[in-house]
Amino acid sequence: MIKNIINSIDILNETIGRAASWLVLAMVLLICYDVTMRYSFHQGSVALQELEWHLFALIFLLGSAYTLKHNNHVRVDILYQSQYLSNKHRALINILGILLFLIPFCVLILITTWPFVENAYYYLEGSPDPGGLPYRYLLKGSILVAFTLLILQGVAELLRNYLILTKQDPS
Repeated sequence: MIKNIINSIDILNETIGRAASWLVLAMVLLICYDVTMRYSFHQGSVALQELEWHLFALIFLLGSAYTLKHNNHVRVDILYQSQYLSNKHRALINILGILLFLIPFCVLILITTWPFVENAYYYLEGSPDPGGLPYRYLLKGSILVAFTLLILQGVAELLRNYLILTKQDPS
């Protein structure tokens, strides 16, 4: 049962993370096009510039759970890398980090962001700039999606580390 939950969450975040990785290519191509148009032909576009930072935000937001899944996140833990720690000790550190920092932070973001996103959807918020993108509320809604995915991946990591602590095979 626990392994099925872990696998389901892993598959979800793997799929979304891989899809988000294609946004990097789209963003690079878009930036190349925008720079070429701006400096070679003196044709700038507010919508293109906004799309660039929208893509960057989506890459960052939707890639966060994928990054946690692959253990490629920033880890500021000198002890964790020590050769003297066993896998059980690392699992305990992970569990404490998830319970004390990751999940409470994500819940705080969800609670404080909800009214912000709700307001954006209510007014169908778009760019305040002339020529800007009209669907900014969708980008703001992705904040809620991203932190929900991050909580889910945190739960998967919590369960995976629980299996390590109880000497069960987490794979």
